[in-house]
Amino acid sequence: MTVSHITTHVLDAVQGVPAPGIAVQLFAERSGEWKLIAEAVTDADGRAKQLGPEHLPAGAYRLRFDTGAYFAASDTPTFFPEALLTFLVDEERPHYHVPLLLSPFAYSTYRGS
Repeated sequence: MTVSHITTHVLDAVQGVPAPGIAVQLFAERSGEWKLIAEAVTDADGRAKQLGPEHLPAGAYRLRFDTGAYFAASDTPTFFPEALLTFLVDEERPHYHVPLLLSPFAYSTYRGS
């Protein structure tokens, strides 16, 4: 099994555990519009390894995480019903890992390896 060009990992910062079951969508910016190109759900380890193709052309991309449904499943109020991460892909890098550190009232990210 090959890993897609874009992967992610969601960690629940409040509980200190991976966040399984979060729906993730990958969008590409094309001619000024965002086009959905892939969808996945985080696994038991909070990871989405199969999110789109093995290679993407350079350009702007966006990950959308359905954080509202994740928190609703545990009856946890949240300020962010979704997290949107927009980033640039350079054809020189073979892989982009875009993690999300999540809590009901804050989130952060970074370019992983």
